[in-house]
Amino acid sequence: MAAMRILHIYKDYPPVLGGIENHLELLAEGLVARGHQVTVLVSGQGRRTEMTERRGVRLVLAGRLVTVASTPLSPALPLLLARERPDLIHLHHPYPPGDVAALLGGRGVPLVVTYHSDIVRQRRLGALIAPIVRRTLRRAARIIAASPAYIRSSPFLAPVASHCRVVPHGIPLAHYGQADPEHVAALRQRFPGPVVLFVGRLRYYKGADRLVRAMAHVPARAVFVGADASVRAADLASLAVQLGLSDRIHFVGEQSEATLRAFYHAADVFALPSVERSEAFGIVQIEAQAAGLPIVCTELGTGTSFVTRHGDTGIVVPPDDVPALAHALRILVENPTLARTLGEAGRARAHAEFSLTRMLDRIEAVYDEARRGD
Repeated sequence: MAAMRILHIYKDYPPVLGGIENHLELLAEGLVARGHQVTVLVSGQGRRTEMTERRGVRLVLAGRLVTVASTPLSPALPLLLARERPDLIHLHHPYPPGDVAALLGGRGVPLVVTYHSDIVRQRRLGALIAPIVRRTLRRAARIIAASPAYIRSSPFLAPVASHCRVVPHGIPLAHYGQADPEHVAALRQRFPGPVVLFVGRLRYYKGADRLVRAMAHVPARAVFVGADASVRAADLASLAVQLGLSDRIHFVGEQSEATLRAFYHAADVFALPSVERSEAFGIVQIEAQAAGLPIVCTELGTGTSFVTRHGDTGIVVPPDDVPALAHALRILVENPTLARTLGEAGRARAHAEFSLTRMLDRIEAVYDEARRGD
């Protein structure tokens, strides 16, 4: 397609950590590589608005007045957007100030919204801004969801389903498809298998405590890779001690990309035991698939069971069901041939559906629709 001036809007951008932030960076840099002019408008860390460029992506860091309910407030957003005059605006939800900016400063410009997730935890805030979100979705030429299930299950997307398009997240699969053999061997020596791997920040919705409890019934060890968050690793470690599992439960914190890849290749099973719809997709599942790991995930009515197909690339269990989680993990740990078969099927599915190239192709097709006004 012809080169465009594309403006993305969200609250943060790397080096701020987060799944949406990482997705936005991959998308922005991928579009630049395809010849588009890409600007990302986010809330900066300071009071003054700053502009910079990183790997071809122009960043506009709006001055941040205050942060409320994990949402940075930058009053200059609408004016900064209006000054940009892009060919297309791409808003990433949830970010209520971005909705306001798109409505006030983006008139006459085609709007695409990626609806990453409902507002789950902050229910009062969600109820308060619901009218703005619905207006934004009605204004949008196209709405992107990462899975068909999310369109069906979201009370915001179901009424505008005709304007929704499914674009699964994509990642550079080759990055996770291999790891340094010596690094992998060292991890296997440090953590003798079988190993159940968890990757992610220890947030309230991740279900890490359910995995700890499930491991009491699984003949394996579990390794948790990721930063501490609202649920402290120390609390989970205490739970492991109470259950007599301290020698089989390991919290290793954040790791370098090279070590993370090595963990994927040193493990035997990947677990995503999330318990809330805040887990809208689970990109870590794709990383695990690229490494050939079978997956156990939970059915949340979101994209988790779109990435992992029950009985094909892994096992899907009900959320907050420790016995079911333990049973599924035990099946894969005790049947390595089955685990390898599911893992290879996952690798094939990742290359068919979740590559960065495939995602960029689909995004450009949505942009083309939005600009035509079909």
